[in-house]
This record gives sequence, structure tokens and C-alpha cells, in this order.
Amino acid sequence: MALGGWQFAILIPRVYETPLPGEDGMEYVLRLAHSKVTSAASQVHTGGIIVAADTTVLDTQADGTSAILGKPCSHAEAVEMLRALRGRTHQVHTAIAILSNQDGRLECDLCTTDVPMREYTDEEIEAYVAGGDPMDKAGAYAIQHEGFHPVERLAGCFANVMGLPLCHLVRSLKEFDVQPATHIAQACQAAIGYDCPVYASILDGKIPDYTCR
Repeated sequence: MALGGWQFAILIPRVYETPLPGEDGMEYVLRLAHSKVTSAASQVHTGGIIVAADTTVLDTQADGTSAILGKPCSHAEAVEMLRALRGRTHQVHTAIAILSNQDGRLECDLCTTDVPMREYTDEEIEAYVAGGDPMDKAGAYAIQHEGFHPVERLAGCFANVMGLPLCHLVRSLKEFDVQPATHIAQACQAAIGYDCPVYASILDGKIPDYTCR
């Protein structure tokens, strides 16, 4: 958020994060982002724009079945997740929900990135998990972790995998006449060290936004 030059305060929403029966990855993050923004807005007693987001990892198997990978509950579960993702491509979904506390208007957006994981070793997994970094990460990894660097190549939004796709956020905030103080795509790429191939398509609307249902 600081990369956009916005003035903001942090609120801590209270939501139920367990997936519902039959809920897919996109439905899951959209529901949680909506729940988070509603919970956060209830803590604010003045006008303002509330932004909430939720990110999850969706691991799809060859037979078409898929599993939502949240934050691991234990060392063993983190190891299991990383082994399951190794050498395969999975999807990361981030939903954004923006609510005007003035008039109740709601805007949503959804970003999906294909994430190809490298063939890291069991020893690398153990060392990474022992450091504790995976325990608060969906899918048990941080794409930006310099020591583990689980992803060799990426062709989508890197910031989405980190947890907040900034170009999606900017185009959604425009609906509330809120603009960034910086060129957000340049600021994001400079901060991450990533030459993003999709930012122009997102900002130009060639990658369509998501309409709240």
C-alpha cells in the first residue's frame, strides 16, 4: 500500500476462514475478501474507503480435482504442501473488495496467476520450513523469499502471489476517484525486482475486472 503513496490505517477483520463445502478457490477468496471488508468497515465510524484482500493457493491435480491450500498448521503440513507443489504449476487467486463507508458502494476484483514451482530438494524444504517462514503463508511459501526462491520463472502478476495485486487495486480504486500518488506499475516492479509482462493489460482493462455478484 505504501508504494501507491496512499494514506492508510490498518484494521484487523475477524472472519471465518475455513472453506465451505464445494467452494472453489475463486469463490473462497471472493467470499473472504467480502467478509473482511465488511468486518473492517464495522470498526470505522466515519466515512472512508475500506480495502480488503484474501489470497489462496489452488492445487489442481491431473484428474481435475483441486484443493485449496491455506496456511499450514504444523511443520509437517508445511513440508507436505511444498512437496505436493514441487515441480508443478498451481494457481494463486487474490480477491480484492473495496467498500465506501460513506454510501455502502462495493467493488470487487480478482487476480489469478499461474505459478510454476522449481524442483527444489527435500533438504531445501526442511531448511526453509525450519526457519518458520512458511507458517503464515498460503501454500507454505513466499515467492519473494531470497533463500528458498521456490519459483524459477513467472509470466503473470508477481505482486498477486505476494498477496496484493497492485494494478488490480489501482483500477478498482479509480471507481471511487482514488488515485495513486506514484506510477504504481513502475513502483511495484522496482520494489520487487520483476519485469512484469501483464501490468499494461491489467491497467488498460484488457484483462477484465471482476464484477461483484
